[in-house]
Amino acid sequence: MANRIVVDPITRIEGHLRVEVEIKDGKIVDAYSSGTMVRGLELILKDRDPRDAWAFTERVCGVCTTVHALASVRTVENALGIVIPPNAELIRNLMFAAQYMQDHVVHFYHLHAFDWVDVISALNADPAETSKIAQSISKWPKSSPGYFSDLKKRLTSFVDSGQLGIFANGYWGHKAYKLPPEVNLLAVAHYLEALEWQKEIVKVHTIFGGKNPHPNYLVGGVPCSINIDDSNALNAERLALVQKLFEDAKTFVEQVYVPDLIAIAGFYKSDWAAIGGGLENYMAYGDLPTNGINDISSFKFPRGVVVGRNLNELHEVDGGDPDQIKEYIKHSWYEYSDGDDAGHHPWEGETNLNYTGPKPPYDQLNVEEKYSWMKTPRWKGLPMEVGPLARLLVGYAAGSEEIKEVVTEGLGALGAPVGALFSTLGRTAARGLETKLVANWGLEFFNQLMANIKNGNTSTFNNEKWDPNTWPEEAKGVGFTEAPRGALSHWIKIKNKKIDNYQLVVPSTWNASPRDPNNQMSAYESSLIGTPIEDPENPLEILRTIHSFDPCISCAVHVYDEKGTYVHQIQTF
Repeated sequence: MANRIVVDPITRIEGHLRVEVEIKDGKIVDAYSSGTMVRGLELILKDRDPRDAWAFTERVCGVCTTVHALASVRTVENALGIVIPPNAELIRNLMFAAQYMQDHVVHFYHLHAFDWVDVISALNADPAETSKIAQSISKWPKSSPGYFSDLKKRLTSFVDSGQLGIFANGYWGHKAYKLPPEVNLLAVAHYLEALEWQKEIVKVHTIFGGKNPHPNYLVGGVPCSINIDDSNALNAERLALVQKLFEDAKTFVEQVYVPDLIAIAGFYKSDWAAIGGGLENYMAYGDLPTNGINDISSFKFPRGVVVGRNLNELHEVDGGDPDQIKEYIKHSWYEYSDGDDAGHHPWEGETNLNYTGPKPPYDQLNVEEKYSWMKTPRWKGLPMEVGPLARLLVGYAAGSEEIKEVVTEGLGALGAPVGALFSTLGRTAARGLETKLVANWGLEFFNQLMANIKNGNTSTFNNEKWDPNTWPEEAKGVGFTEAPRGALSHWIKIKNKKIDNYQLVVPSTWNASPRDPNNQMSAYESSLIGTPIEDPENPLEILRTIHSFDPCISCAVHVYDEKGTYVHQIQTF
């Protein structure tokens, strides 16, 4: 008989996610993912000015801030036929690249690394040996024996005082940890360095968008003018700072993040390169246009779908096809006017709340009925994984030489076959590999922007259709982008100059949604099947796989046994 345990909430920063799993003979045999909070932005946006939608949708999350604004302005521009200037596209790309580097580094070090790194083990490290390891994998300057010795003393003082501070809670000592003390000490050092670095790269958003984490956007372009001699514009000094921030970011990614990723993964590849693969279908909307948003072939991240892990065939994603993308609510706390088994294309989306679940706190979900606030999107009826792994696989299948090269190099450094990508470890590695790509692309976009400015092209806004009196009575559009966590789309219908319907289909909806009317699992649920659990009271293995998706949820974990009895609580990272 299978036992069920509950992890609620399972960590990230924003939102709430509950995972229930059934364990039999030491392995997960069934899993259920439940979104436990409703936002209702679709309802808030109705009857508002479409040009203001980005300011509301950007605040759906404090982590994915810029990408929601980007998807929103794009959906309005798509509906109204607005083409933005090349400089505006480049600036949006730069803000996108800065977001990716900051988000991925923060995820790896502060929200996922301690699923693999044992902080307490670092107390037994030999700083000289840590220094030797550090210098063997990177030329990062902070690698002397004295540097690591000082860090070890700081960490020891935390432990001796009984106050571990930011390292106070974790599964330290769990049998699933494999790193030697010296590598654990190296990871802790870079955890602290990453905290300092990540607050620098987001200055790019304040330069182009006025602030962070919710920078300003603008339908028709970007909200900054270019004048290299004007103190109130995007001038020579600010552009020089942007260049330095991207150069420093590239150095940190290449000399700290990626070497750490490869080093840590090497200790876990024998088992975790074959655990957590889950779905065999991957989708990416693509992004980072180099010749305008309408030229999909120019995207640095290609658009498409891989089915059945067949990298020799790439399927087209057509947002205007009503039979491609549909959302279902069979197991979601909503109702459709045409019944629970129906699927709706987002342009025909309905947001009718219908909570029928138990009143919290509750022991277990009734998974035979509705059990989540997330709708269940499907592409041609198929569940899709979205995110860094999907982007690299779609890019590989599309024939992108840049993506093929970084994947080949990464797998070569790990000594792993392509099949290792289809795993928890592969998903984590994919995030680091694409960060390396984005670090290079960011400088490429900056150089293009500077070339345009030197040639006298300083335009950043197209105001041709800014006046609502020029709009048609009815219009509809879609804005595609790639959030760090995966494929993100906003859908709009405009009527009489106001928003008539607005729908968001976000990465967590694809990955974390409940089963569909055909009982197909989504990515989270599927990825947990077959995962070995060493200790049900300390389910570190569940965290590893769910965190590999970088779920955007809350920060405490509560675990209950199969009877709903409280077992253990930790504060996760």
